[in-house]
Amino acid sequence: MTTYTSHYINGQWVKATSAEQFLVHDSSTEAVMAAVPVGTAQEAERAVLAARAAFDNWAALPVETRAAYLDKVSAGLKARTDEIATAIAGEVGMPLKLAKLVQVGAPVWHWANFAKVAREFAWEEKVGNSLVVREPIGVVSCITPWNFPLNQITLKVAPALVAGCTVVLKPSEIAPVNAMILAEVIHEAGLPPGVFNLVNGSGPVVGEVLASHPEVDMVSFTGSTRAGKRVGELASQSVKRVALELGGKSASVVLPDADLEAAVKGTISACMLNSGQTCSAHTRMLVPAARLDEVKTLAKAAIAKLTLGPSLLETTRLGPLASAVQRDRVLGFIAQGIAEGAEVIAGGASKPAFDTGYFVQPTVLHVKPGDTLAREEIFGPVLVVLTYQDEDEAVRIANDTIYGLGGGVWGGDEAHAVAVARRIRTGQIDINGGPFNSHAPFGGYKQSGNGRENGVFGFEEFLEFKSLQFKPA
Repeated sequence: MTTYTSHYINGQWVKATSAEQFLVHDSSTEAVMAAVPVGTAQEAERAVLAARAAFDNWAALPVETRAAYLDKVSAGLKARTDEIATAIAGEVGMPLKLAKLVQVGAPVWHWANFAKVAREFAWEEKVGNSLVVREPIGVVSCITPWNFPLNQITLKVAPALVAGCTVVLKPSEIAPVNAMILAEVIHEAGLPPGVFNLVNGSGPVVGEVLASHPEVDMVSFTGSTRAGKRVGELASQSVKRVALELGGKSASVVLPDADLEAAVKGTISACMLNSGQTCSAHTRMLVPAARLDEVKTLAKAAIAKLTLGPSLLETTRLGPLASAVQRDRVLGFIAQGIAEGAEVIAGGASKPAFDTGYFVQPTVLHVKPGDTLAREEIFGPVLVVLTYQDEDEAVRIANDTIYGLGGGVWGGDEAHAVAVARRIRTGQIDINGGPFNSHAPFGGYKQSGNGRENGVFGFEEFLEFKSLQFKPA
């Protein structure tokens, strides 16, 4: 067990003022694997003021200097890949091999890529008699989730820093170890004091300070829609910029001419990544009513190949959920779905055969559009299948949600699949299983949030426009 006793404020590790701790549990064994201090409102404010004091000098540095720091952080994270991946496999439950690739490999790439984006960015342009310049927005609060912890931290902190902003980070109390390692890497990279700060704490205490403090210019939050509404409410009092990446209930629309086997396999893969603990997971599969029986057969076969097991076991393809609370929540949803009349195609609410760990069987249910499981974000390894009679109904069902984050369309005619995708109100749609593109903007419509992450689009979120007007010659 690793015990942390300090927060990272103003360039140094500062011993926590409270002896209270968050205990971090290994999701496969349920054993306590680490402890981090529970931060106070005063510690959060201290971090904000440190970030404010550091802002002017950091923003004034050449872009190349800031980018070089990001390259150092990328290299530092890469050197500690095994350690970080093992920590996240324990915290979150993702199988170790996949955690190295996704949970660590992606952040390593993003830190370096944001440095590249900043170096190549057009910081100013002439528009008529004006010179339009881009400048850092200021002090940024970053409040991040537990499901892809280091990656979601990276998509906020890295672009904010290279844009010239200073940062206060509050990581998830469920998965904070990776953030503590990042702080160590940033310290070793030699960033000036106050540029990056980390305070562990709860949302109602530390999070509320970071969302409401008058010296914070922007809040970037990833988490539940309910918590995102609270962040927006608090931030609005001082008219901060707010970027929100929230919930999802993404639809995978399988058109009548699709390769059905590929569509079912691909949808299940897009649903079950990280045991379904993915905001953009394709958790609703919409299929032609006439092909439902074929879909059931294919879904059962695909689910049977998802070997459930502890995250550090080599043969595991699907790990546990991140916490007992999350496991119980997901099992409650499955039981509710069955009570409402859902047909169990695979899996179910029975407990898998493990003595320890927050395990849930990968589950596929046939439901109706108005059912709870067709509408609520479950955030676990649960796929619901809905049927439609024609294309217009498929689009209507896909759009009949408060969310709009991800999705997919499968069809034999790619041009037609694209035409259907254009009718779906969501931020990102995969055509016939197109892979995730880390250069493309990621974010949602409707109550899935606002703002975008990844690449130049995510970088621009942390910049302001300024127009300098000149007298025409």
